[in-house]
Amino acid sequence: MFIDSARIYIKAGNGGNGAVSFHREKYINKGGPDGGDGGKGGDVIFVVDEGLRTLQDFRYKRKYIAENGENGRGSNCAGKSGEDLIVKVPPGTIVRDEQTGRVLADLVHAGQKVVIAKGGKGGAGNSHFATSTRQVPNFAKAGDEGQEFWVILELKLLADVGLIGFPNVGKSTILSMVTAAQPKIANYHFTTIDPNLGVVNIDAENGFVMADIPGLIEGAHEGVGLGHQFLKHVERTKLLIHVVDISGSEGRDPIKDFEIINEELKKFNPALYERPQVIAANKMDITGAGERLAEFKEVYEPKGYKIFPISAATKSGLKELIYYVAQKLKELPDTVLFETEEKETVYSVKEDDSYKIYKENDAYVVEGSWIKKLVASTNFNDHESLQYFQRTIKRKGVIEALENMGIDEGDTVKMYDLEFEYFR
Repeated sequence: MFIDSARIYIKAGNGGNGAVSFHREKYINKGGPDGGDGGKGGDVIFVVDEGLRTLQDFRYKRKYIAENGENGRGSNCAGKSGEDLIVKVPPGTIVRDEQTGRVLADLVHAGQKVVIAKGGKGGAGNSHFATSTRQVPNFAKAGDEGQEFWVILELKLLADVGLIGFPNVGKSTILSMVTAAQPKIANYHFTTIDPNLGVVNIDAENGFVMADIPGLIEGAHEGVGLGHQFLKHVERTKLLIHVVDISGSEGRDPIKDFEIINEELKKFNPALYERPQVIAANKMDITGAGERLAEFKEVYEPKGYKIFPISAATKSGLKELIYYVAQKLKELPDTVLFETEEKETVYSVKEDDSYKIYKENDAYVVEGSWIKKLVASTNFNDHESLQYFQRTIKRKGVIEALENMGIDEGDTVKMYDLEFEYFR
């Protein structure tokens, strides 16, 4: 089965904690601080693997977590950094932050690498906190947490040419005739449920990739029918072959069909509507097709469309169509979905000073990422470390917020693993 979207959770490794340690040596009773730094957490890195074709593997594994950095040790020994986690994806994968919808990476080229989530920085050991007035620092810093969030993966096919048109107009037949692809072909609507890719070989040096995309119906831009499944795969193509049933064999009007399809493209993405189109007037082998072709040309040739009368069933006209398309592709630039600045974006988060306070039974609970890190970094048995903790929560407005909520002397405050009574 073709899988073109997935939702996964990624978490970079946490940084290791800095160590609290003092130099110990024979005949030296009180050595200086020598706590080492914690190691950096591993990054989550997405890499393009051209051997992959779908996102199917992400249906079975939804969580991707990089290794944490090791804690620092004595004798100024730094902790080992965590291993980066490599996540392989097929070419054409777009990575979005689920919460914001922001594009984190557009992964196209084989071997392309993008750091999606950065590992946490290792905490500083107590050797960093020695000063002329503080010669025995009995505290160190905890490591930063690695970034974590849910992302949406979308696979948009890397095809040069997209075959578009209503269901059952002959797109799959055309693909099977000009490439080695073997799509499912039958005389009923929506035969093609998954996109089919095929390579059109002109000669030893020239060729291109063609995609037969699931058929459109009116309302596709709103997700009706195969809607978005179709349209998002057309976005990367450089040129579109618009296939119409010129014979009207099923009672359809090729002129009306052509307008409906283009209107769907325009509503979904105006850039698609502007993409160069070549018209393949298919089923010319059916009686009455010649008259309809004349009417069709009368409407669209003055508008600059190149129209090729073909019969996919008998291969008539296919050679001329394919050679024209191959020549046209040489003149067209590559399609860029997102600008370079976004392609190479590394997902980063600014220092978050936010916090929340709420009551749980009779206790006031204070939560926030920096609160958690502060509690983990504080040695509550050390006077200097405790003073730093008190100054920090006061400077960032936590004390004032508690007082505004009506906290009284002796009330309990909870901050993760820390629980204490409040006194002014």
